Amino acid sequence: MAQNVAQKLIAAHLVEGEMVAGREIGLRIDQTLTQDATGTMVMLELEAMGLSRVRTEVSVQYVDHNLLQADFKNADDHLFLRSAAQRFGLWYSKPGNGVSHPVHQQRFGVPGKTMLGSDSHTPAAGAIGMLAIGAGGLEVAMAMAGQPFYTTMPQVWGVRLVGELPEWVSAKDVILEMLRRHGVGGGRGRIIEYHGAGLGGLSAMDRHVIANMGAELGATSTVFPSDGEVRRFLESEDRGADWTELVADPGATYDLEDEIDLSTLEPLIAKPSSPGNVVPVAEVAGLPIGQVVLGSSANPGVRDMAVPAMMVKGRQTHDRVSFDVNPASRQTLETLTAEGYLLDLIAAGARVHQSGCMGCIGMGQAPATHEISLRTMPRNFPGRSGTREDKVYLCSPETATASALTGVITDPRELDMACPRFSPPATSYVNTAMLVAPLPGDGNLAVELVKGPNIASLPEFEALTPEISGPVLLKMGNDISTDEILPAGAQVLPFRSNIPAIADFAFWQIDETYSRRALAAKDAGGHLVVAGDNYGQGSSREHAALAPRYLGLRAVIARSFARIHWQNLVNFGVLPLTFADPADYDAVEEGDELHLPEVAERVRGGRPIVVGNRTKASRFTVEHGLSSRQVEVMLAGSLITLHRVADTALAP
Repeated sequence: MAQNVAQKLIAAHLVEGEMVAGREIGLRIDQTLTQDATGTMVMLELEAMGLSRVRTEVSVQYVDHNLLQADFKNADDHLFLRSAAQRFGLWYSKPGNGVSHPVHQQRFGVPGKTMLGSDSHTPAAGAIGMLAIGAGGLEVAMAMAGQPFYTTMPQVWGVRLVGELPEWVSAKDVILEMLRRHGVGGGRGRIIEYHGAGLGGLSAMDRHVIANMGAELGATSTVFPSDGEVRRFLESEDRGADWTELVADPGATYDLEDEIDLSTLEPLIAKPSSPGNVVPVAEVAGLPIGQVVLGSSANPGVRDMAVPAMMVKGRQTHDRVSFDVNPASRQTLETLTAEGYLLDLIAAGARVHQSGCMGCIGMGQAPATHEISLRTMPRNFPGRSGTREDKVYLCSPETATASALTGVITDPRELDMACPRFSPPATSYVNTAMLVAPLPGDGNLAVELVKGPNIASLPEFEALTPEISGPVLLKMGNDISTDEILPAGAQVLPFRSNIPAIADFAFWQIDETYSRRALAAKDAGGHLVVAGDNYGQGSSREHAALAPRYLGLRAVIARSFARIHWQNLVNFGVLPLTFADPADYDAVEEGDELHLPEVAERVRGGRPIVVGNRTKASRFTVEHGLSSRQVEVMLAGSLITLHRVADTALAP
């Protein structure tokens, strides 16, 4: 039977279940990716599980988020992660080497392989024909221990690309068009597979831009074929031997289909405060701006810096605009320098920052209050930039640079200049110097983990109680992101290895009193929160489940959940429940006292739970939708509790 690329990747790695949409499957994982904002917790989880050495083909620990060293915390984490990489047998990418996703594509990505990453933008590796999926850190730790990754078999959504991109339109506009059409929940339960003649005009890094922001559609993953362009890319990285062809069979079909005529696209922009709030740039042109930020994992290629450099050459950016340039990798920075592009950017007023996530995660580069910031980054959730009342717009490098020159949002087609033509450099500037290889053999067994005073061991989590009773401390609307549940930024990120400390910031963007009220309710048995659709969208950070759990959160009742956060809740013993009748959401208010009887028994039996609203003297029904495997995790209280066994028992 003819198969598409996604089906081939899944079939080659399927170890449990059937490839039937909606059913749980288990996949063998070849590679893992962790970064410092989530990796600290992963390494603590490996320690808690008693693992001696990772069992994947390749596992890499990147330091790309917590780069600002305002005090000892981040620097201590870097030393801890280096020691953990040596202890457990991982590659280690030093601070300043770059963002995990483009570096991994350049140095480690292999067509036909699977990868699990503790970062929601891990699917960027689908640009070169990998099946790459973002997940919570604990699931990544289990994969590193040789266990399958479990997920619901997604539908495969085929998106045919035809035509060629017009001048001043680039890959960012392609993914913004997908978001304009389908919104931030349009990809839930799906793998997006791009195919068609239009692929011929998209480089491997262009495809990275599109695959990266598939996460903003809520997709499980995004895949492209491994074709001649992927071969050219790997050869330019001195890794041509890693290329294998992986394309859809003739006659392959898809569960859903869409088509984009690239020639009809125009410059697009996502308005505050959602990646799905997309309109043509022309619709908002003329609004004054205060900042432009180029870079991040969502536009990481040399092209994404070189085109802006050509646009500003011999010019000066507007005097009220902070023109921030954020090369995504050290290799890209070296290429820009050697080819002369960096000098043109600097001469035009660029503020060049180190290679890392930086402003994308709110780690510096925060905009001024109420000033518009145009960014080539993937997310603009409220406050994510580090400024609470931010106005972040997402756009292409062309639109961002045009606006930096004029001081107002500008459609680049309106500039009085020819559209720059970029050609890849003839010289390949491969950089491996800042990658530290794993220790050979058993050399890792004597390595001590270096733990500074800010690194705390994981809390213990009790098993699911026979019943749950408590107040609704928060009632939230639709599309609540993990940035709102547990913020990022320079103030919060340094506590990623300290759950008691980071818990103080839980739901900080929504209600600063939450942590205090949660602790008060904890001794009385805990509490619940209620939300609308797509609860927990965005980042894979498991801290958004861990911190509220530490504060006594026992259940979340929502209309629907984003995939990764739903699983993270299960992994740490927070019961995710959906309204059997979505209309019942309207009947619950903040402060209501809820009672869930026979919870453990009904979860074990897969039965609905009748919730008593003691405040309103009413009832409504909720469902959990957990697989039998997830039920065991939930009853145990956490995935670690269930699998806290000897290293030998974790062998595949």
